[in-house]
Amino acid sequence: MSEEKVRLGGMALANGVLVHGPTSWACAVRAEDGEIHLARGRKRLLPGNRPLLRGPARLLEAMLVLPRVRRSLPEARFAFQRPKVLASLAAAGVAGRAIRETRLPPAVQELVAGALALTPALLALREGELAAYHGAEHVSIGTYEHGERAAKEHERCGTHLVGPLLVATAAGATLAGRAPSHLRRPASFVAALGAMAAATEIFGWMVRNPKHPLAKALSRPGHELQERVATAEPSPDQVEVADAALNACLELEQGT
Repeated sequence: MSEEKVRLGGMALANGVLVHGPTSWACAVRAEDGEIHLARGRKRLLPGNRPLLRGPARLLEAMLVLPRVRRSLPEARFAFQRPKVLASLAAAGVAGRAIRETRLPPAVQELVAGALALTPALLALREGELAAYHGAEHVSIGTYEHGERAAKEHERCGTHLVGPLLVATAAGATLAGRAPSHLRRPASFVAALGAMAAATEIFGWMVRNPKHPLAKALSRPGHELQERVATAEPSPDQVEVADAALNACLELEQGT
């Protein structure tokens, strides 16, 4: 009987890889002295395993790991720390608000604003080694899951959320736009939360049904983004860093 695989996710850093499982996390970076520095720990688990709640809960669990990584591993360099990326985040936020003040249909407003929101991530991936470490993350996790050397693209990459999230956001904005004017702002807020929850559920369905025509269509934007921009072929040294993070996370998950 084959060993049951632990479900893993991850995030690329400018100088390393963060890997997280159902209950644990580990982060490995290549320090300036060339050595691999490592930190790991248990995740703070949040309640919520019902449809529309489980997706946001798991995303929040992953986000809550980041401050702990920063404290435990000061050498870790997150992509969003760069001044250019911070400036693009601010610019994308301003542009998104401006788009929402236009007379465009709500669905179009959200699609354009959503596309603008991708700009900071794309900018981060254009510099340094982030795209290669993203590829290393996928190679390491994919190789563990499939038992053979995996490609730099992975079917559960967060880029595959782009398609369902844009569709769900546009649908939610259209519904919120029909609310009475005095309720439109809270309706838009609820619609945004609902879109994220719905997108994560759709994404889970896509992972379980990869050959379904609708799943293929929804995953196409994310796949193109992942293949052409978000990942690069990693070096053996970068895969070594990703493997160190993966193995440390598995040790905690498996209690070894």
